[in-house]
Amino acid sequence: MTEVGNVYGESLYCLARDEHLSEQIGGELNALRDSFRQAPEFIRLLSSPSLTKAERCQILDDSFRGKVHPYVLNFLKILTEKGYMRHFGDCCSSYTSHFDQDNGIVRVTAVTAVALTDSQSARLTEKLSRSTGKQVILHNRVEPGVLGGVRLDYDGQRLDDTVSHHLDAVRELLSKTVL
Repeated sequence: MTEVGNVYGESLYCLARDEHLSEQIGGELNALRDSFRQAPEFIRLLSSPSLTKAERCQILDDSFRGKVHPYVLNFLKILTEKGYMRHFGDCCSSYTSHFDQDNGIVRVTAVTAVALTDSQSARLTEKLSRSTGKQVILHNRVEPGVLGGVRLDYDGQRLDDTVSHHLDAVRELLSKTVL
């Protein structure tokens, strides 16, 4: 995460928290991030040197006035005026990180060879919630290369109990064995 993203994301989060709007603004930021990922040319347009700052802000007004909270619209304008729209994703990540920390939420990515069933997801979520003492938001990412088992990534930690990880450990052990 960039320093710009961290500073601006945290600042917006503090404002939203103080105004009791953190969930609403967080939801709007996530929706915008998803939209911008699907249409990256919009970010390029807002960063275009061929348009004046006033024209870029007018594009934001025309696109979002009345559709997002004024704080979100003004935030987009500030990023645009400063030339920081390329950091929008990092701002969203920072915002989400601060929101999660304040609300006892941990986001976990479970990497598996095949998709987890609803039952497996529920059991894993419950077990992680008990062990972390936090509300768990579980995301399952399928990577056939792990072969089996599960790898959990959360709070800067990686717990790897995949078949591919165990095979790598055996391979390394065998390579160090003198015959």
